[in-house]
Amino acid sequence: MTVVSAPAPVTQTAKPLSLSRLSRRLPGVMVIVLLTLIAIVSLFPLYWLFTTALTPASSTIKLPPEIIPTHPTFENVREIIRISGIGKFYLVGDNVIKMSRLLLWFVNTAIIAIFSTAVHVLFDSMAGYAFAKRKFPGSTIFFYMILAALMIPGQVTLVPLYVMISKFKLINSFAGVILPGLADVIGIFLLKQYIQTLPSELMEAARIDGASEWGAFARIVLPLSAPGLAVTAIFAFQRYWNSFLWPLVTLQSPDKFTLQVGLSYVSTSEFGTDYGLLMSGAALAAIPMIVFFFAFQRYFMQGLRIGAIKG
Repeated sequence: MTVVSAPAPVTQTAKPLSLSRLSRRLPGVMVIVLLTLIAIVSLFPLYWLFTTALTPASSTIKLPPEIIPTHPTFENVREIIRISGIGKFYLVGDNVIKMSRLLLWFVNTAIIAIFSTAVHVLFDSMAGYAFAKRKFPGSTIFFYMILAALMIPGQVTLVPLYVMISKFKLINSFAGVILPGLADVIGIFLLKQYIQTLPSELMEAARIDGASEWGAFARIVLPLSAPGLAVTAIFAFQRYWNSFLWPLVTLQSPDKFTLQVGLSYVSTSEFGTDYGLLMSGAALAAIPMIVFFFAFQRYFMQGLRIGAIKG
């Protein structure tokens, strides 16, 4: 009886990395390395923000600075809550809720940002629809005039806006902060470019079926413009959440301060700036926006593509 042995397994030797293969892979590796370096440089200020927020006040001005805090602590957060004190949130009527003023500043900022964003998106979508789908005498001229407003710095209109708000008796009120920003040039431009890509036949079919202009706008244009509306809302909310100069000029009562204005008062004294308090407050203010970004980051990418299609 002949015993047939199993063939020995064939071992594959790794092919040596030839010069041609290395030259093909080198550009991809260089791109990855370059993007990694750019990401590190871009994220380092954010890392330094949270590092300084967790660093004791005596170590914030230490030379050389500590890249990794040796004794991290939440003392800066507790101190900023203590210094801010207790504030009052006025409800409808005589109802008053007392809370930490830092929390009150969060609430004030959220109210202003959410309400301003909602009205902002409504007016910008209406203007964008008018310029994109409704041709009227002078529409092109009006649109270019609106775009020309981008060349006017915001500081130029600061005094006229303050005089106007003062005459309307809206100083030290949320309405005085919200009203000057009910519409925005960037929002009008983005939504005009997006709505322009929608087929006009859909609006015409709605009108043939008996829909009014408002009906076609609400039932056809707004649902189809959801990505553009989301991008506009994200940009508007981010701007109003981080707004500093106009609330600083308009608001006077500490209980009505927004987060950015309140933190500037808490972290600054006659002896200088406490960078530990300043960074801890900035870190608290940045956390909602970081969460907001990761929750809606795909809409940020859509915002980069709005206007790329010429209609």
